[in-house]
Amino acid sequence: MTDIKQILTHPGGAHKDDFLACSLLVSQHQVPIVRREPTQEELDDPSTIVVDVGLQHDPALNNFDHHQFPKDHPPICALSLVLQHMGLYEDAQKFCDWLEPAEWFDTRGPVDTAAWLGVERDIITKTNSPIDVTLLRRFAYHTELDGSSPIYQIMSMIGEDLINYLRDLRARIAYVGEHAEFWTVESSAGPFEVIYMPRTDPMPSEPSAGLGRYIEEQGKEDSVIAMVYPDRRGTGFGLSRFNDDKRMDYSGLEAACDDVHFSHARGFICKTAATEPERLRELLVMAREAS
Repeated sequence: MTDIKQILTHPGGAHKDDFLACSLLVSQHQVPIVRREPTQEELDDPSTIVVDVGLQHDPALNNFDHHQFPKDHPPICALSLVLQHMGLYEDAQKFCDWLEPAEWFDTRGPVDTAAWLGVERDIITKTNSPIDVTLLRRFAYHTELDGSSPIYQIMSMIGEDLINYLRDLRARIAYVGEHAEFWTVESSAGPFEVIYMPRTDPMPSEPSAGLGRYIEEQGKEDSVIAMVYPDRRGTGFGLSRFNDDKRMDYSGLEAACDDVHFSHARGFICKTAATEPERLRELLVMAREAS
């Protein structure tokens, strides 16, 4: 395995794709980032990772640029290429809803991206925050960054968190698949489908994590309208809408049921001391018929 000595990316203005690609690489290698054009010697040297510059995509040489692709190439950016190299791209496509818009924005620009999303052009900039602006601007200020830089340290955290998110979520979805059940519940409003996650030992720190993604992977995002999962703060269960489906309204359950100790006024979630599946089904029916 080649020892990496530096990450090299383009100078000037910074974008999400080069910033995030470098963040992933920094979290893995902890080497300096240099922001300038690469030499041919650096392009030929696998110990220098060249990102978003150099007009080469050659993972064997650790070169990850996309600007040489033809204009009708599917939208793919330097971040995509680095994720592919790390074996994380397929899961990132599934679990990072922001990735495809980022690919479009970097390769097609704001006008085409807005058209693809079916929104007005100004919506693209309305989704930015001072976090986006400041991190990219401060990154662009530098010609070189290393571990002494706060920006570098933040990039390392971002890369580490993204990698952990993807790897942990894949493991979590597999765990859900081993334990979760899909229920069909009858009500006067008609039958509806629910995912139920039983209490396990050991119990995950966030019992509801991965349920939504598992539902999507099973192709049930159009049929499931509610989720039931262990309450991480108690011995009972949480009941919530899936995708904020308004056909479930838990808002009145706290007042109506002694075993419901919290229901949100907006009706999207409640917490109950109940643990028996039969009682949980009863509460689900009440929420469905109240909507």
